[in-house]
Amino acid sequence: MRRRKAGRAPYNQPRRRRFLPAASPLEMTSKPAPSASRLSHSQRIQQVLEAEIFSGALPPGARLDEVELAARFQVSRTPVREALRHLASAGLVQVRSRQPAQVVELPAHKLVEMFQVMAELEGLCARLAARRITPAQIAALNALHQALVALADTDRVDDFYEVNRRFHELIYEAAQNEFLAEQTRALRNRVGAYRRLVTHRSSRRAGTLDEHAQVLRCIVAGDEEGAAAAMRDHVNLLGEKLLDFIALFPRMAPAPASRPGRVALAP
Repeated sequence: MRRRKAGRAPYNQPRRRRFLPAASPLEMTSKPAPSASRLSHSQRIQQVLEAEIFSGALPPGARLDEVELAARFQVSRTPVREALRHLASAGLVQVRSRQPAQVVELPAHKLVEMFQVMAELEGLCARLAARRITPAQIAALNALHQALVALADTDRVDDFYEVNRRFHELIYEAAQNEFLAEQTRALRNRVGAYRRLVTHRSSRRAGTLDEHAQVLRCIVAGDEEGAAAAMRDHVNLLGEKLLDFIALFPRMAPAPASRPGRVALAP
């Protein structure tokens, strides 16, 4: 006869379930990032450079010299070259023969085309979110909107931009269509530096809050058409003003951001 180990429940008794404390709405809006120890040097370099491109610390046209980057990250040129290759495949960096790579500069007509597609993709995300959003996601979306309201009149530009990003990201997730979310996120990242130039301006923040409030109302009400239309208008920067933004872009100063410094990568 086989003995059961001490402390183990009999086979005919159900195991007890462990219940973890519920996450706050804000915690549920962000997915955990991979542990730094699990990433290669090239992946970590890619993450840092991506963040700096999205934030404007590395503006469109910025030079990315392999030797300088290797010294900055205290690595050989091989992981730097690999990171730049991945950034190039994502459309963020242009790798040039016998010249330093540079952050991609998008011409005006290309930006117009990309923002038009972006508006449709985000509009579809909002439409599906109005149909599929969960009560927990509604609570989280409300919390993010209130956080934006609190930040609007402060000088915490980076925090405002980050919460704004999370607001949109949560709508992608609420749409419950992973392929759509991936495509929308990829395009949003490509225009991130340009979009930030408008988002960070105090004159634009009030409009952002009003437009977000309308998107939120439609999603909560389950108004699919209204949510899609409100989001399209929001991404288009009030429709006809998009072309004005593109025309003004060359004369607009980059959003304030810290100068990239030396980075020590964990082993």
